[in-house]
Amino acid sequence: MREDSLLIIFTKNPELGLVKTRLASSIGNEKALAVYEKLRNHTANIAINVDAKRTVYYSNFIPSTDIFLTDNFNVQLQLGEDLGERMLHAIKTGFEADFRHIVLIGTDCYELGAAILDSAFTALEHSDAVIGPACDGGFYLIGLNMLIPELFLDRQWSTCDVLRDTIAILQRLTIQYELLPELSDIDTFDDLKKSGLWTLKE
Repeated sequence: MREDSLLIIFTKNPELGLVKTRLASSIGNEKALAVYEKLRNHTANIAINVDAKRTVYYSNFIPSTDIFLTDNFNVQLQLGEDLGERMLHAIKTGFEADFRHIVLIGTDCYELGAAILDSAFTALEHSDAVIGPACDGGFYLIGLNMLIPELFLDRQWSTCDVLRDTIAILQRLTIQYELLPELSDIDTFDDLKKSGLWTLKE
């Protein structure tokens, strides 16, 4: 295992009515929660095959039982006022623990596999940043060799400009970066219909 590499996974606590709200407006809260649980299970299954340490950050509380509560994962609580502050805190904590390469993902991308995660860590061996572009204009992955607060603070999240603005910041700071293949998050009904999880419509 790469002792100097850390995979951070951000997950929302899987609570009815509080996850996948855009998707729930089309298929209902119960099916949206079922989709989210499938996504979380997929993320856990691919993460355990990645050559890195792994820490899961829960959004609201650390539960007593969950798919991530195994010996394969450390667990923490997200801290911060918005997504950017929460990501920055988690990555900063990783660097303070002497990790050199840190990759952060969420639990929304069914197309994500262990090979792409490994390629992200490989990219960080010769670039200081790596980004996984999402089809909606955001990113499904960000990896860094150094703390870059500008990437996370005073940003507008959940817009179609997130990826473009992130790349612009890296270019302005002259940070060498690499882009991974573009993948789709599952946030909307259209996303679900295009995914391998569409069988849940039954």
